[in-house]
Amino acid sequence: MSTKSTFEVKILDKEYLVTCSEEEQEALLRSARYLDRKMREIRNSGKVFGTERIAVMAALNITNEMLERDTMSEGSSTLLKAMDDKLNIALK
Repeated sequence: MSTKSTFEVKILDKEYLVTCSEEEQEALLRSARYLDRKMREIRNSGKVFGTERIAVMAALNITNEMLERDTMSEGSSTLLKAMDDKLNIALK
């Protein structure tokens, strides 16, 4: 059984605390960096305003990328669902 720890990730200059196992930490940090980069691209385009809308657009774009690559494994789907749930909680 793996131990869960709380890790801090920073997305669009806002800090979020996320609980995951130590084994998942590197994947979490990579995911957070990727999401941050995508959200910054959308924000910098000047076409979408508001953190929540930027997050939704980033989620749609990332999901589309994954579906196009046809690499949506069960593990990736589970990880995306967990991150989506945490993002929804954080944005409320």
